[in-house]
Amino acid sequence: MKKLFPSELIFQIFALLIAFIIVHAVYVALIRPSADAFQAAEQTRIEQDTNYEPQRSLYVVVRDFEQEVCFILMLWALSILGYKAARTRKQQIQLQLDLVGLPEGEYVSVETAEQASSLIRKRLAPEAQDYLLSRVMLAAIDRFSATRSVQDASSVVHSVCDAEAERTESELSIIRYIAWAIPSVGFIGTVRGIGNALGQAHRAVEGDITGVTQSLGVAFNSTFIALLISIVLMFLIHALQSSQERLVLDVRRYCDDWFVRRLRS
Repeated sequence: MKKLFPSELIFQIFALLIAFIIVHAVYVALIRPSADAFQAAEQTRIEQDTNYEPQRSLYVVVRDFEQEVCFILMLWALSILGYKAARTRKQQIQLQLDLVGLPEGEYVSVETAEQASSLIRKRLAPEAQDYLLSRVMLAAIDRFSATRSVQDASSVVHSVCDAEAERTESELSIIRYIAWAIPSVGFIGTVRGIGNALGQAHRAVEGDITGVTQSLGVAFNSTFIALLISIVLMFLIHALQSSQERLVLDVRRYCDDWFVRRLRS
C-alpha cells in the first residue's frame, strides 16, 4: 500500500495536467474561434433582417472560462474513476483463482495454510499481492498459523474487509470534491454573468440590449453545463462505489466459503 499511494497521487497530478492541456487546446483551436465566427454571422443576419430569429450554437454555450474549467475537472474526475475502476476489475478477476490450492472439501491445517501462503507469494506478482483478496488471505493465514484459532482467522477476514471498505470510501472523497466543485464553478459563472448584465443596464435603457443578453447567456450557459456534467459524474461515482462495495462483499464471501470454513486446528 505504501507504493501504491504515491503512484496514484502522481497519476492524479499528471491526469490534471493532461486534462488542462487537452481542454485548453480544444478551446483555443476550435471552440472560441467557432463561437466568435457564429456570433459575428448571427449579428450580420440580425442587422440585415429585423425579423430574423437568432439561432443557438453549442460553441457559444460552452465557450466561456467557467465551462472550460468544468470540462477540465470532468476529464480529471473521469481519469481517476477509470483508474479505480480498472483496479477494481483486476481484483474481481482474482476472485476466479484458487488461492487455497487444495481440492474442494479437503480441510486446511496449519501446514497446508502455510503452503497456501507460500503459493500466493510465489504465484502472484507483487502488485497482485496487494489486492484485497491476497491481503485478506495472507493476513488470515498468518493469524491462523500464529494462534491456531479458526475464530481469530475469521475475525481477521472481517476486520480487513471492513478496513478496506472504509479506505475505499475515503479515497472517493477527491472525486466527490470535484463533483461538488463543478456546480460551484457554474454558479460562479452565473454570478459573473448577472453582474456584467447589471453593469450594462444603462445600455439596455438606451435600447441596446446586446451586452445584457450576452452576459445573461454566460450566466445561464455556465450553470446549464455545470449541472449537466455533475449529473453524469455523480452517476459514475455511484457506479464505482457499488462496484467497490460488491468487491469487498465477494472477497469476504470467498474467504469464508473457501478458506475459513475449511480450517481445522
